[in-house]
Amino acid sequence: MEARKDVIVTDWVDRIPTDSEEEYLAHLFCLDGMCRYRFNERDFEMRAGDLSIIRKRKMVERVEPSDDFRCKIIYAKPGFIELCTPQSNYGMKGSLALFLNPVMHLTPEQQIVCRRDFERLEQRIADAEHRFYCETLVNAMQAAILDFFDFHARIYGESDISTQHASIMNRFLKMLEAGTYREHREVSYYADCLCVSPKYLSEVSKKVSGYAANYWINRYTILDITRLLRDKSLTFVQISDLFGFSSPAYFSRYVQQNLGLNPTDYRK
Repeated sequence: MEARKDVIVTDWVDRIPTDSEEEYLAHLFCLDGMCRYRFNERDFEMRAGDLSIIRKRKMVERVEPSDDFRCKIIYAKPGFIELCTPQSNYGMKGSLALFLNPVMHLTPEQQIVCRRDFERLEQRIADAEHRFYCETLVNAMQAAILDFFDFHARIYGESDISTQHASIMNRFLKMLEAGTYREHREVSYYADCLCVSPKYLSEVSKKVSGYAANYWINRYTILDITRLLRDKSLTFVQISDLFGFSSPAYFSRYVQQNLGLNPTDYRK
C-alpha cells in the first residue's frame, strides 16, 4: 500500500482534479463561509460546521465557494477506505443516504470531534518515519470513519440492515457502478445475477435505501446520460446507441420521462 498516495488531507478544493484518472472519495469539513455545489443533479449548500462526504466526485458540478470559504478535505482512494471501514452493515445505508444528500449539519460537539479526526489523520500522514506508518494511517482513518458513522446515525437514525441484505445491495450497486446499466436496465437481470427474485431484490433495496431497485437502475442511467448530453461532440444517436436503446425516439422518450425535458431541450 502506497499510503501517501492513498490518502491526502488538504485545504485546497481543487488539489485533485475531478477528471483525474484516480477516483478519490472526498470528505470536506467546512471551517468558515459557505459553498454551493451541484451533485447528483441536485443543488446543495454547506456552511461552517458542516461535513460533506462525496463518493463520486465526477458528479460534482458548479462549485461556488464564498470569498471567506475555508475548509479541510480528506481525499482517499476507495480501496483505502474499504480497508479502513469497520465490518459494519451501517456503511451501506450511509453510502446510499450520502448519495442522495452528501451534507451533514454537525452539532458544536460533533464539530470538535470532526476537527480532531482531520488533525489526527494529517499528523499521521506527516509522520512518515513511524515504524508502523501504514498501520497508524489505517487506525486514524478508521477512527474518523466510525465518527462519521456516528454523526450520520444520530442525524438519520440507526440501521437495522441484516448482513444478507447489505451483501445483496452492495453487489447490486457494484454492478451499477461498473456501468452494467448501459446494457441492462431490467430488475430481472440483476436479480438473476444475484440469485434472487426481482421482487426480493426490490424489497431489499426498499428496506436498505428507501427506494426500489428500479429507482437505482434509472438513477445511474440518467446521471450517465445527462453527463453525455452535456458533451456536444456526441450526437443523440451515438448516445442512444451507447445505452442500447432500440431507437432514438425511444431514447428521447426515456430522457423526457426521467428529466422532464427531451434531449434537445436539455442540451440547450
